[in-house]
Amino acid sequence: MLKLFCAVCICLITFPALCESTPNYQIATIIEVTPHQTADEASDVVSYDVAVRVGNTIYLTLYTPNTLVDTNNVRYRAGLPLLVLVRKDTIAYNDLLGRSFEVPIISQKPAADGKQSKQ
Repeated sequence: MLKLFCAVCICLITFPALCESTPNYQIATIIEVTPHQTADEASDVVSYDVAVRVGNTIYLTLYTPNTLVDTNNVRYRAGLPLLVLVRKDTIAYNDLLGRSFEVPIISQKPAADGKQSKQ
């Protein structure tokens, strides 16, 4: 009876882990990277406005490089794809070493189709 009780407890403990949904990462394309304009121009902190297209939406994010990890290489990544996880107010991504980062979403707008109608 004790063994049966232990087996049931183990099953109940592991059940929630099996039911968790995995995050839905999507392919994004970095469209444009521009230096972020701030009111305080004397600040040493460099930030970038990064426009990212995910599906049919363009998100404008604020990217501030981590001086210990990053070498400001986001300036040269326009046009390249990356996997992102779009959340309510942030976009999460992993770098090449697998470290997870989040950037805040400043704005979003629908992307133009790029398809022109035939006349």
